[in-house]
Amino acid sequence: MPLWSARDLDAPLAWCAGAPISARQFLADVAIVAARLPVPARVINLCSDRYRFAVALAAAWSRGLVCLLPPNAMPETLAQLADGDHPLVALVDDAGLSLPGIPMQHVVAPEANRAVGDVPTLPLDAEVACLLTSGSTGRPQPHSKRWGALISNIGAEAARLAHLLQRPDLQGLTIVASVPPQHSYGFESTVLLALIGGAVMDSGRPFYPADIADALARVPRPRALVTTPFHLKTLLLSGVSLPPVDLILSATAPLSPQLAQQAEQLLGGVLVEIYGCTEAGQVASRRTSEGDTWTTLGDLRIRSERVAEGEQYVVEGGHVLEPTPLADVLVLEDDRRFRLLGRANDLIHVAGKRSSLAFLNFQLNRVAGVQDGCFWMPDDVVEGVVRPIAFVVAPDVTAAQVISGLRGLLEPAFVPRKVVHVDALPREATGKLTAQTLRAFALQHLPTGTGQAGAAR
Repeated sequence: MPLWSARDLDAPLAWCAGAPISARQFLADVAIVAARLPVPARVINLCSDRYRFAVALAAAWSRGLVCLLPPNAMPETLAQLADGDHPLVALVDDAGLSLPGIPMQHVVAPEANRAVGDVPTLPLDAEVACLLTSGSTGRPQPHSKRWGALISNIGAEAARLAHLLQRPDLQGLTIVASVPPQHSYGFESTVLLALIGGAVMDSGRPFYPADIADALARVPRPRALVTTPFHLKTLLLSGVSLPPVDLILSATAPLSPQLAQQAEQLLGGVLVEIYGCTEAGQVASRRTSEGDTWTTLGDLRIRSERVAEGEQYVVEGGHVLEPTPLADVLVLEDDRRFRLLGRANDLIHVAGKRSSLAFLNFQLNRVAGVQDGCFWMPDDVVEGVVRPIAFVVAPDVTAAQVISGLRGLLEPAFVPRKVVHVDALPREATGKLTAQTLRAFALQHLPTGTGQAGAAR
C-alpha cells in the first residue's frame, strides 16, 4: 500500500512558520534524504520539527528501513534500540546534538525546485516503526508497528473524527500540536493523521500558551489542536486570547468534564479524547462533554478474562494483530463501550479502602486553584497506614484549602494529610510523569523523609 492513495500534490501537506509546503515538495525532500541512507540500517528519528520528522520517517520507509522513535536522545534510552545485527544511523534536525558512537545525518529545511520523488509503497506486513512505552509505570519497553496495522488504525481514527466534525473526511484540516512526534499519540494523531488520514500538519511544537495561540492563528481553518490535559489546562488558565478551533484532541490522561466543556466554550470546537497505549495503538474515543463512556475505534473489541492476579481486559480485532492486554481497569458496557477506572498497577489500598492514583490525580486537579497536581504513595508507614502525599502547583491556595476541596471529592482515607507546594512537576513533553522521575522528585522535596515531611503552607 502506498503512503497515500489520493492526494493533490500541489495542496499543502504541512505548514512551516505560516508558509505552506506541498505534498510534491515533501516527496522531493524525502527522495533527497532517502538517497543518503545506508542499507541495511536501523534509523533513529530524532527530528523535533514535525515536517522534518515526517520526511525522515518516509525516507526510511522508502528504503525498506525500520524507523525507531525514542522519547529522548539519552544514551540509556538509545541503548535499548540496538539489535546487534544492523548499524544505527540517526536523522536529526538539531545541529548541536551529540550522539557518541552513532552516525548522524541532518534533515535540512525544504528547498524549492527539486524533482518530485515517488510516493513510498510498503508491504502491508512490513515492520515500519518501533516505539517505546512512556515509562509512566516502569522501564520503557519497545513495540514494533506494521504498515497494514497503522493504515487500519489511522483510518479508523480519521473516520471517527470526520464523523464527529460532520465532515466527509479530514482533507484540509490543519493540525497544531503541543506533543512530540516520537510519542505514540503524537506519531499517530499528528504525523500519520496527516500522511495517511488526509489532514495537514503544522511543523512546530508550541508549548507556551502564547506560542500555541500564534501557531493556531498562522494556519487556516478548519484547524485542530492536538494536546494533553496538562497543556490544555495551562492554556485555558493563561487568559491568552485564542483563535477559533474546530477540533480539540486530548490524550495521555483522562480529562474532566468541566475542563472539556470550558475548552469547547472558549475555543468553539469539538473536544475528543483518545484512549490508547503504545502496545495496542489507539483503542477508543469519547466526546467528553457528552459523557464518560468510551467507544472503540473501527473493528476493535474488548473483553475481560480471568488471570492469576484477578481480572484483565484485552483488546483485539481491527488493527490489533494479536489480543493485547490493557494496563487499565475498565467497566464494560458491551464489547465496544466501556468506562475507565484507572491503571491496574496503580491501584492503592489505604485503611481498607481501594482507589487508583489516576482517579486521585483526576480529583486533585479539579480542586479550585490547583494548576497542576499529583499524588504519590511513600514507603513509610505512619500509625500503621501508608498515607498518600499530594504535590501541587497552586500558588494562590494553601494546603488546608486543597485538603478542604478534596474532602468533597474523595473518601476520607484518601484525603492527604500532607500537601506539598512545588513550582512545577517534572512532566515529560507529553505531560506524563514517569514512576522513577516522580519518586526521585518526591524524595527531593521531602528532605526529612517521606514520613516526616509536613504540609507546606
